Amino acid sequence: LLPKDNNFAQLIDIRNRNKMKTAILASLIAGAAAFAPSQTAQTSTALKVSEQEIGATAPLGFFDPLGYITDDEKFTRYRAVERKHGRVAMMAMLGTFVHNNKWTFDGYLSPSNNLKFSDIDSGIGGLFQVPAAGLAQILVFMGFIELAWWPATKLDGDYGIRLGKVNNWEQEPAKKVRQQNAELNNGRAAMMAIAGVITQEVLTGQNLYEQAASGHWSPFGDGQGFF
Repeated sequence: LLPKDNNFAQLIDIRNRNKMKTAILASLIAGAAAFAPSQTAQTSTALKVSEQEIGATAPLGFFDPLGYITDDEKFTRYRAVERKHGRVAMMAMLGTFVHNNKWTFDGYLSPSNNLKFSDIDSGIGGLFQVPAAGLAQILVFMGFIELAWWPATKLDGDYGIRLGKVNNWEQEPAKKVRQQNAELNNGRAAMMAIAGVITQEVLTGQNLYEQAASGHWSPFGDGQGFF
């Protein structure tokens, strides 16, 4: 009976050692986990962009298929660039409608060159008819706006212009969200529109008004009819 008792005691001792090793291993894993960064901490440092962000509207929501936006700073910068380009494009489309209808100032654009405002072509070719001094004045004025009046460093795009109840955002915050979304979406549409207008004019030789009047909507036709 004694050898059997010794074997039993050895078996109990082995089991106790295994339990001790398991307990030590578990404590080591728990200690390592305590110093490891938690999943919550990792996700909190990720880009904080939700469907409620300005410009993330239906049906696409937050749209970044190429993964350009990697942090909050880049998101803010790209949003400011998009907003500015949209504003420029909206002004370009407004100018297209005005010039295509031949609404011009009276008098001379350049008296020294005997050049009237009405002499300038209504399409994009008119840009190259403006004298160099006139283009320089336009660039200087744009630089003044960019650096001093509405500085580009103000990335939120809000320059404090209020038109009474039209955009009283401080009193009606919900109106701010709706109007800023409308501005971004209209700017996106205008960027696509002015790009299409320029492309069609280069291909067809007709400005937007001439294309609409002749029903020439396809840039690959002969200028007669829809196609």
